[in-house]
Amino acid sequence: MNSTGRQQSVDAPLTRSATFLVLAAEPGQAALDTIRSTLSGVEGLTKNVAIRDLNSQFTCTVGIGSGIWDSLTRLPRPTELRPLPVLQGAVHATVSTPGDLLFHIRSNRRDLCFEFERQLLNQLGKSVRVVDATVGFRYFDTRDLLGRSQWQPRRQLFMVQKYVHNSMHGDPSRPRTRAVIGRTKIDNIELDDAESGQRSHKTLTTIEDENGKEHGIVRDNMPFGSPASGEYGTYFIGYSKQLWVMERMLERMFIGHPPGKHDRILDFSTPVTGSTFFAPSVEVLAGLDD
Repeated sequence: MNSTGRQQSVDAPLTRSATFLVLAAEPGQAALDTIRSTLSGVEGLTKNVAIRDLNSQFTCTVGIGSGIWDSLTRLPRPTELRPLPVLQGAVHATVSTPGDLLFHIRSNRRDLCFEFERQLLNQLGKSVRVVDATVGFRYFDTRDLLGRSQWQPRRQLFMVQKYVHNSMHGDPSRPRTRAVIGRTKIDNIELDDAESGQRSHKTLTTIEDENGKEHGIVRDNMPFGSPASGEYGTYFIGYSKQLWVMERMLERMFIGHPPGKHDRILDFSTPVTGSTFFAPSVEVLAGLDD
């Protein structure tokens, strides 16, 4: 079993529905054996569900967390795989929550996501417990509830955060909200920042190294919510080859750049989870049960 090979479907097209399933492994060798066996068969399970509708763009990306990597894979740890740090700003702070496995389940059909999740959890049985299960939907023309457009992932390290919005806060096309986000709603055009003082979310999350090279991440964020319960939010998922890029983004958002000038999105959007994972190759997953 080697750590290279065919990449999982992290570059799958944007879909209308998604499930973000974060699990924690129960202690003991029996639980590890069950998890290995299940993960080694994920590709087959994915095909069995996808064949119901080949036009549904059904995929599942599996992520393995820092806490279980060594005991589960017996492979060298990916260089930047580590727990998400807690960053405390003057007003807001990140959270770091447990998570051994992440299943990013995507399809244009909600029922296929449901069926895959059902079969997966049946196979895992008592070897895991559910830390978080969030069902996302595509909001109009691929936007989240704050009016931000999304773009497609193609990386192996990824970070997830679940943000709960304090309210729907009115129309995201209003000038104040546009300034906070840093883009227009309809055509997604970047707005110019002020030359000093408070920066927009777009500017704070644009990361350059000491040589002026920009290091971007790619996202497949999904909104979630229920008008009946009054809960609305965005499930953030960012893919990158370098975790430090995403950590720097969080520093600038929560601590501020300059310090004290935090991202104003955080005034109405609160993180309630935060975890990091690595998406190994298809061959690594298939070989876990060898």
